[in-house]
Amino acid sequence: MEISDSSSRILAGLLEARTGQQLTMNRRWRLETALSSLMRERGIVSIDELITILVMGKEPNLSAKVVEALLNNETYFFRDRTPFDLLARSALPRLMERRASSRRLKIWSAGCSTGQEVYSLAMMFAEDPLKWAGWTIDIIGTDVSETVVDRARTGTYSQFEVQRGLGIAQMVKWFEETPAGWRAVEALRKSVRFQTHNLLELPPHPGEFDVVLCRNVLLYLNQQTREKAFDRLASAMASDGWLMLGAGETVIGQTRKLVSDKDSRGLYVLATNDEHADRRVA
Repeated sequence: MEISDSSSRILAGLLEARTGQQLTMNRRWRLETALSSLMRERGIVSIDELITILVMGKEPNLSAKVVEALLNNETYFFRDRTPFDLLARSALPRLMERRASSRRLKIWSAGCSTGQEVYSLAMMFAEDPLKWAGWTIDIIGTDVSETVVDRARTGTYSQFEVQRGLGIAQMVKWFEETPAGWRAVEALRKSVRFQTHNLLELPPHPGEFDVVLCRNVLLYLNQQTREKAFDRLASAMASDGWLMLGAGETVIGQTRKLVSDKDSRGLYVLATNDEHADRRVA
């Protein structure tokens, strides 16, 4: 199915207006694949027909469905593994010391997609129960797509999804097979929460998060929108908290509010945090 330049531009404009994400030329090849299921469901035979319906406003809810279909929801458990090792080895021990009086941690996974990152974090704490006994660990996952947030809440994954990033021991310990798929055990589901949220809006409650993860989301934003996103992320962080980005993302040249933590490469701290002043790199 050939997609005209005008149709591509309309779809790209819709996506950027609703989410801030850009549909760059090298991603436009996936338009047909991304929208095929929705078009079959609605009995729409071509992209041009879809565009006509959108422009004429015949189906008010269709634009939201189109945006959700165009979002890249790629994720899996313990994605890239190294970032989780970094948290366990560097950030969490220091946070345990700093939060000894309150015995509470607040963690935000922004752009969580179908929830695998959030459940991976929950498993990290659940697998060391003695260490975290008596602590309140508040883990929230957010995404702009209501559909994937609904999926994340169920904690249910296909055989393929549950095996991506999990060993057999972890899979059978934290998931149970059901007719609908492999579902996270109740204790794991109750240890996390999810909500629909646009990264460009004010941070979710309660704010002042000790760790914020926003991995492989900012790649799809233009420079101006990315700067706004960094402002939102910075405003959500505790004064001595950390931000974690994806492997191909950085704050360098993108924002003045965040800087690299030299002692924990891959983590970022607030530029105004004097406690980290001697550990920053430009």
